[in-house]
Amino acid sequence: MTRNAAGIAVLVTGLLLAVTGCGNDGAGSASAAETPAAKHSALTGTADKTAKSTLADLVALPRGYVEDPGNPTGGFTATSYLNTWSADPALDRALLLNAGFVEGYRATRLSPDKKKRFTVQLFKTASAAKAQTLQSGLWKQDTHEHPFAVPDALTDAKVEYDGGTDQSVATAEASLAIGQMVVELTIREAAALGTTLTPDTALITTLAKDQRTRLTAPAN
Repeated sequence: MTRNAAGIAVLVTGLLLAVTGCGNDGAGSASAAETPAAKHSALTGTADKTAKSTLADLVALPRGYVEDPGNPTGGFTATSYLNTWSADPALDRALLLNAGFVEGYRATRLSPDKKKRFTVQLFKTASAAKAQTLQSGLWKQDTHEHPFAVPDALTDAKVEYDGGTDQSVATAEASLAIGQMVVELTIREAAALGTTLTPDTALITTLAKDQRTRLTAPAN
């Protein structure tokens, strides 16, 4: 190599280093630190636009209840769950990562008189053991002091004051861990203060049984 050729090579190398930021200004170390985040992009990136969820056919819905136009129904990623429904995104992100979260599904329905809203959420995890851990972690985020009898399920029924809407709210809920799946069922009814409300534990009990039957069917 001639002296002129060597000089040109050094000049080109210097220009490339300046363009790529691989000098001593710290840009190279910042780039390396960002690389692991790509592995968890499902939990930190933009929500995916997915087709029909594979979990849709596994959901047991109450008969007679109708579509709820004000609330979306369909599959969700970890990101869309954290951005849309999570009350504590930092905690839920850790729970979903630890559970090896695969995919989820959420559906809402309204009673014929539009007074009660039913919500079901399915979380598919990496294993039955991880489903048990995720169920416990999600359930412990709220206070539950009034359980009712549903086999192999966590349950709670309560009537409380909602300061945000200045209404009374009756809630019946159940959580199940079935194989790799965590299922959360809720029926919520709101009314003016002074209205006598009763949590619909009967319907939740029936739906919990139907949901367990659906998820333990041989085809699944």
